[in-house]
Amino acid sequence: MMAEMTRVLLGVRGMNTPEAAAKVQATLLELAGVERASASADGQATVEYDASELTVMDIIRALRGIGFLAGME
Repeated sequence: MMAEMTRVLLGVRGMNTPEAAAKVQATLLELAGVERASASADGQATVEYDASELTVMDIIRALRGIGFLAGME
């Protein structure tokens, strides 16, 4: 059975270049439970994830780990 996916929009401070957005997107996609992620230099990231494997706080913590502050939009 396919798990229910949860979608969240995050504001990511400091993600204002294509390189930063690529780094954020790659980090998100490496997280277990993340199905899809997109990040753009306008400071927004969208993440679709399996809520039985991951919480929003886990995602925010992962971004903090690479130097970005994130919060729900």
